[in-house]
Amino acid sequence: MTAAAPHPPAGLDLGYARVSTTKQSLERQLDALAAAGISDERIFTDKKTGATVDREGLAALLRYARPGDTIVVHTLDRLGRNLREVLNLVHDLAEKRIGVRSLADPLPINTADEGMGRIAFLLLALFAEMERTFTAERAANARAVAEAKGRHVGRPVAHAADKIEYARLLKAQGASLGAIATKTGIPKTSLHRYLAPAPTGEPA
Repeated sequence: MTAAAPHPPAGLDLGYARVSTTKQSLERQLDALAAAGISDERIFTDKKTGATVDREGLAALLRYARPGDTIVVHTLDRLGRNLREVLNLVHDLAEKRIGVRSLADPLPINTADEGMGRIAFLLLALFAEMERTFTAERAANARAVAEAKGRHVGRPVAHAADKIEYARLLKAQGASLGAIATKTGIPKTSLHRYLAPAPTGEPA
């Protein structure tokens, strides 16, 4: 939506939909908002790439919203790129007496409700933070186990270490990049990386 109609005095349900890439579709979110009774002129959208920080639709929605309004989203993660961003925004909106309601979260949220609505939001935030901690711990444990067994952790090496060493030897002997590529089977694009001078103070 580009411009909303003048804001009436009564509290409104205002819709917001966002996708993080231009190839994704807003259709499912828009259908859910329409089913919740929100008219097109009260729905704000953003369809940006992940690298884009500016969200013009959200900025326009926040300018338009008034105390007593409720911002309705398909799921709460549409309001931000990470949990902290979502929590901060919901907190700021609460201080302005603007509610937030989600339609499809495992625990549907409505911060305009006293009691259970707020508890559900806090539980959702807690579970998300716990899952992030557990995921980090599982990844760290997997790395520790793999390293203890002598396995390489992380992105696999594209070319064998002995071939890379052979390429470095050929370079030291004055061979051209093309000749090195032919003898080692390593593409020139990779050789540029393998044969780049090491930073000062680090071994080649």
